[in-house]
Amino acid sequence: MSKKVIFLDIDGTLAEPGHSEPPASAIEAVRKAQAAGNLVFLCSGRNYGMLSSFLEYGFDGVVASAGGYILCGENVIYDCPMTDAQRIKTMDTLTESGLCWIAECRDEAYASDSFKAFVEKDVDEQVSSEFLRWREFVKKTFSIRSIEEYRNQPVYKFVATSPSMKRLDAPRKALEEEFLFCIQDVSHGVVNLELINRKFNKGTAVRKVCEYLQIPVSDSVGFGDSMNDKEMLETAGLSICMENGSEAVKRIADEVCPKVTEDGIWKAFQKHHLM
Repeated sequence: MSKKVIFLDIDGTLAEPGHSEPPASAIEAVRKAQAAGNLVFLCSGRNYGMLSSFLEYGFDGVVASAGGYILCGENVIYDCPMTDAQRIKTMDTLTESGLCWIAECRDEAYASDSFKAFVEKDVDEQVSSEFLRWREFVKKTFSIRSIEEYRNQPVYKFVATSPSMKRLDAPRKALEEEFLFCIQDVSHGVVNLELINRKFNKGTAVRKVCEYLQIPVSDSVGFGDSMNDKEMLETAGLSICMENGSEAVKRIADEVCPKVTEDGIWKAFQKHHLM
């Protein structure tokens, strides 16, 4: 069997949203896959700084910021932050439109005051996984800092919440030519989204890694659960969505595996002889 390159999303795929500890079965699957000669990459919307708790498990590389920062081993093979003009325009546009937002740098992330207030409010049990993910990030030590501490570091990506789709009209008009508005979900009328530079996505990351490693894209395997995984799943030779994933992503994937809480990674690796 030819060597495979496996790309694992984190939140909702390798671990529960906002958590820093994968199931033991997933880590064992990764190690067995590597022992079998395959390579395993993290492929996350998180910035590099939010991956620290996962790096200790010895992955072969990292795709961070939804494709904006890529490491193969110790080598940075792609690094594409926003320009200063893009960053300033985005911050101003989101604020003027009344959106809550987080600016993600390589190692830290900076939340608008309105964002922290938003995720700290009381919610019922039906709130979205995206909301819960960011609540966990703000509560824990994921380097989410106040925007007052920001000192013009390069920004790779913005996360935002909008009280309605209508409120996105002005930001889209101003920014959509340069940024994909990746709608992760809509829960209780609140829109959760990421603004991703059109120069990259997780799909372009799969191609860049395979090209660097001189491995055919057809020998890549992608695992994901949400809309920022769309391009990765469309690009990978084999695409697998978690059962806990969105219905739209399930329709894109070649198949669906059990939930992250039901040893989905282990079972899929075993089924496809990746271990």
